[in-house]
Amino acid sequence: MSAQSKSIFGRLDTLTLVLYLSLVFIGVMTVFSVEHRSTDPSIFMMSKNHMKQFMFLGVSLFVGLIIIFTDSKFFSSFAYLSYTIGIFLLIITIFAGVDIKGSHSWLGVGAARFQPGEVCKIFTSLALSKFLSSPDTNFQTLRHRLIGAAFALAPAVLIILQKETGLALVYFCFFLVMYREGLPNIILIIGFSLVALTLASLLVDRLVLFIIITALTAAGGYLIRRELKRNVSARILLVGAWLVCILFSQVMVPVLFKYVLQKHQIERIYSTLGQDVPESYMKAGQKKDEKKGNVSDYNVKQSKIAIGSGGFWGKGFLNGTSTKNEFVPEQHTDFIFCAIGEQFGFFGSGILIALYVSLMLRLIYLAERQRSAFSRIYGYCVASILFFHFAINISMTIGLAPVIGITLPFLSYGGSSLLSFSILMFIMLRLDSDRQVMIR
Repeated sequence: MSAQSKSIFGRLDTLTLVLYLSLVFIGVMTVFSVEHRSTDPSIFMMSKNHMKQFMFLGVSLFVGLIIIFTDSKFFSSFAYLSYTIGIFLLIITIFAGVDIKGSHSWLGVGAARFQPGEVCKIFTSLALSKFLSSPDTNFQTLRHRLIGAAFALAPAVLIILQKETGLALVYFCFFLVMYREGLPNIILIIGFSLVALTLASLLVDRLVLFIIITALTAAGGYLIRRELKRNVSARILLVGAWLVCILFSQVMVPVLFKYVLQKHQIERIYSTLGQDVPESYMKAGQKKDEKKGNVSDYNVKQSKIAIGSGGFWGKGFLNGTSTKNEFVPEQHTDFIFCAIGEQFGFFGSGILIALYVSLMLRLIYLAERQRSAFSRIYGYCVASILFFHFAINISMTIGLAPVIGITLPFLSYGGSSLLSFSILMFIMLRLDSDRQVMIR
């Protein structure tokens, strides 16, 4: 090994690498525990998902090794080009994608398939980092803020057209990165307010909600009545806010649920809220299928039963009852956390969550110690993507969020997911190894 190679490996952040390897090892072992049966002739069966996941890990580590030996300035230089390629792949997928479980988001030939939407998270992270770190970018201006939002949302729109809403929502995590780089607090306040207003629109009668919004607006106007008397802009702003809230709750949300969202997406949202789907939002033929029950509701109930049955210490490795009897669908992908909860209980789940939190905090630490703005922003991109996947997936398995098909990073089975997260990590490790270098 050359002196340069030793120098590169010596500069890699050991703690981040150990946390990454710990999570991927737990992932392979969990996938193995989900599908292992005592009647299996061998644990080295290539038809099993855990062996495929092990192969995916080998490919990910090989690609990671290539990234380590790549000049760190390469990732900045080709950021826009890679983003363009990613958008091109997403457009191709709309027309030539493969349908899998109702999603049209896969490309491939024969048995080899991948999700361009997963890979495009890497390209979007690089392009957004390049744009925000450019000397020509002034993120305090509305124009550059809109361009930054376009970088994040363009892939999301294309992924929605592929009927992969869950993956599209991941791209909203880039607004956390832009918030770190100077996005005003009011933007996040408006975002959270719209979420709250959406929930209110689903849970409260429209007329009652109209009265509540009007009453709150009137109360707000009374509190700032002096300002309203002497400032025309304040009056316009107050009336405008009232009008936006009314249109959003009375028109936009109903239209979205009745004409845009699919039947299973509406069921998942109302199932999370503990409500039945209103008749006005039922799709054609839905009434005939009511006796069959809500599939996502069944999945979540079985997932909570599996996690709860693990108790504090768990039933032990390979001793999961729900796992062995396959009560929880997709327990090797979206619902893999329930296998951890059942086999290792609250204690094991707590350790896993601690590993994830430690990795995300470490990534933020690495980002803040970068001399280059490009590397710092990219570090926040990786941490934000991990946080969104981690928080939504675990919330999904315990019934705190709708089932939207988001994987648990490094644990869920799947080559596209594991490879994309690994590439995100290794690029950050490579950038951090040159943290004293100014990368533009």
